[in-house]
Amino acid sequence: MLTAEKRKTILLLIPIIFVLVGYVLYPTIETFIESFKQNGIVSIQNYVDFFGPKAQANLEALWNSVYISLLSVLLSACIGIPLAFIFTRYNFPGRSFFSGIAIMPIVLPSLVGVMAFMWLYGEVGLVPLAIQDLFNLEEVPFSIGGVTGILLVHAYTMYPYFYMTVSSALNNVDPSLEESAANLGSGRFGVFWKVTFPLLTPALVAASLLVFMVSMASFSAPFLLAGGYRVLSLQIYFSKINGDLEMAATQSVILSAVSISFLLFMRWFQNRRDYRMGSKGIGAHRSEVNNPILKWIMVTIGIVAMVVLLLPHAVLAILSFVPEGAWTWQKYPSTFNLENYRLLFEDPNIWDPVRNSLIMAFVACLGCFVFGIITSYALVKRKFFGKNLLDILVMLPWALPATVVGMNLILAFNSKSIFSFGQVLVGTFWILPLAYFIRFIPLVVRSTNAVLEQMDDSIEEAAQNLGARWLYTFRRVVLPIIMPGVLSGTLLAFVQAVGEFPTSVLLYTLDNRPISIEIMNQLRMFNLGQAAAYGMIQVGLIAIVMIISYKFFGVKSENTL
Repeated sequence: MLTAEKRKTILLLIPIIFVLVGYVLYPTIETFIESFKQNGIVSIQNYVDFFGPKAQANLEALWNSVYISLLSVLLSACIGIPLAFIFTRYNFPGRSFFSGIAIMPIVLPSLVGVMAFMWLYGEVGLVPLAIQDLFNLEEVPFSIGGVTGILLVHAYTMYPYFYMTVSSALNNVDPSLEESAANLGSGRFGVFWKVTFPLLTPALVAASLLVFMVSMASFSAPFLLAGGYRVLSLQIYFSKINGDLEMAATQSVILSAVSISFLLFMRWFQNRRDYRMGSKGIGAHRSEVNNPILKWIMVTIGIVAMVVLLLPHAVLAILSFVPEGAWTWQKYPSTFNLENYRLLFEDPNIWDPVRNSLIMAFVACLGCFVFGIITSYALVKRKFFGKNLLDILVMLPWALPATVVGMNLILAFNSKSIFSFGQVLVGTFWILPLAYFIRFIPLVVRSTNAVLEQMDDSIEEAAQNLGARWLYTFRRVVLPIIMPGVLSGTLLAFVQAVGEFPTSVLLYTLDNRPISIEIMNQLRMFNLGQAAAYGMIQVGLIAIVMIISYKFFGVKSENTL
């Protein structure tokens, strides 16, 4: 006979299993099955076409995706790790301000960041043109594009993953361990290599996974900067718009296999050793930079870095005041006014994408909020068969590239099914909120897990021993304790949803187009000022959410995965 505790566990698991099976596992299986179809007949021909002698485009795209992702990890690490050490271990004038500026790239959504880089450093970018005029050159001295442009954008937008995770890890390193190694005769490099670096391995693995997966799924930079350079995320998009869903499914399966293989490899690399510390000291301390020359060199470097980091935000803000048609053949924009912003409040059609993004992000994050609480509580506080499998299913949407998640939903819900309640979801308003919900479940679950794992079971037991029912205990005792973790993950999910582009470009319709899609449409019409205005609104929304999350919940945009 089932005990009361087992009945509660089953009641918790029913909605969790329904959501994960219906909207994570079922779409993934549908894509896998579709990849083995050729004109409706079961076949491996799609894989033969992908890897065969005539498949140069697909193989080139696969290699380019892996190649760019690995280089993105390396470049992001080369920027983020030194910055983390400088701002965590040394104290100098302006350190706090510069350390805050260092995470500014995280505010730029992928499409907006690429757009800003194009206007700054592209063939007709403001910086190359300014240098050309300053030195009276016949041609612009440089312009970004192709692989170089993609890597530059990736390094700029993704190094904060290394910066934030390594900074957090350094703050948790017990200084006595490093001091002991130094007292035993080890030099600075020896202390770093034998003590500090091994302790940072989990943080480095986490950051590497994030950068690699985001790079593998990168769509905006290759789409706008590639210039014919193929990557697999673009190949999926082109197959989809050409109506070849079977090849799109095959490409999605292969892209997923590469991402998950890298995930498994990095997990294996991390699990080879135990990185726990046997003691906990007073926490990290910063060394004062006393040498005046070195101090002002660091301040100067900080100022230069600040200018470089804020330039994309600045050019976006400036160009948002350029009215339509005012910057066509001229080298530099010369007319500025509030026309683009005025239209947002006067023309309801221009306001639609902003409203759509807010509504869809809110609906998705409301679902993530409720589902994240239930799922996290079940995973952390309940014992049941198959817990590890459930945890894997929860993390699967984050392990899969965004374009793959989009293709999964297309193939699963372009016909009626029990999980769509007898409706065709593709082509409706609700397909995008569903995609955002599925995509960002792991953010809320992981941030909630972190808080729940720190909560002593005796707190809940004490309330129940005093006569409180489980639901009352959960509502009045557990929920208030875990709320900061839940809200921090939900706010991060909202930030991601407002700026999401790769999934949106596969699933949007005219009625539910979000801000990112409208920015792309404005770029296609060469209406740069309106595109920049939309970009500023998107950045503003994300900045507001991040400020709220930092002020009220102490979240500094660290990814909780």
